[in-house]
Amino acid sequence: MTRVPVLLDCDPGHDDMVAILLAAASPALDLRAITTVGGNGSLEQVTRNALLVCTHAGIVDVPVAAGAPEPLLGRPSGHASRVHGESGMDGADLGEPTVALDPRHAVDLMADVLRASPEPVTLIPTGPLTNVALLLTRHPELAAAGRIREIVLMGGAIATGNWQPLAEFNIWCDPEAAHVVFSSGLPVTMCGLDVTHQALAIEDVLARLRAIGSPLSALVVDLLDFFADRYRSLWGFPAAPVHDPVAVARVIAPEVVRCEPANVVIELHGEFTRGATVVDRFGVTGREPNAQVALDLDHGAFWALVVDAVATLSVPRA
Repeated sequence: MTRVPVLLDCDPGHDDMVAILLAAASPALDLRAITTVGGNGSLEQVTRNALLVCTHAGIVDVPVAAGAPEPLLGRPSGHASRVHGESGMDGADLGEPTVALDPRHAVDLMADVLRASPEPVTLIPTGPLTNVALLLTRHPELAAAGRIREIVLMGGAIATGNWQPLAEFNIWCDPEAAHVVFSSGLPVTMCGLDVTHQALAIEDVLARLRAIGSPLSALVVDLLDFFADRYRSLWGFPAAPVHDPVAVARVIAPEVVRCEPANVVIELHGEFTRGATVVDRFGVTGREPNAQVALDLDHGAFWALVVDAVATLSVPRA
């Protein structure tokens, strides 16, 4: 099997935690780097969380670098502590990380990986798009040379937002960065709330994770239990929607996440709609499609990928 080289840009976050595990364990992917961006917590918090995930999962051969602490325009966007807790990933005693931070800025690491790769690399951003926008604007030669295969992101929504009435959190945090990405001319896939709200960690899923019987699987269940409690209290969800690994699953097995082409533009100026992803599913504007937009998730196949990943990482590697 030819493994797809990927870069995971994230802001852990409970669902980013699962995205890291899935990207690192999948035999279909070659995870070249993990980069962090301020979002669910401060840059310091989410970077520490990424290192903790790697520590507990034994991911020691993938560089982790910290990137942008704030949006492109420097406007404070706030963090998602009401969802993820004060640490950005509450719900378990995670101790201290033993995996070291790469000294490079995330954007420099991303550029280095793209230059060094003999084949194009897929970018999987699961947080605000600031790092990716900086990469595209600082190093346009890399995109021009075909070093980026595609961008498969978690963010946006066709219908209802989660942080504002029409804006999803990741896009709302840095709409200008999202505009750079969606207008880049690169292949973009948007895995928004319409599909990620289908990725519910129902009790059957949690039971399968518990049955693995490892410290890692127990940790994942504890964190998802906390995440579910927050979603129940804030939005009345019956279980936690685990958003971010949906984008990873789309790269691993595209058939698991059904998409359709559409034009997507980012609302930058609306008084009540800033950060909305305006998705023209039916071509009413006449604008050409610039993205694949995710609509449906094969729930069973998706969670099979995640459970297999946790089981794989639960076995100590030589």
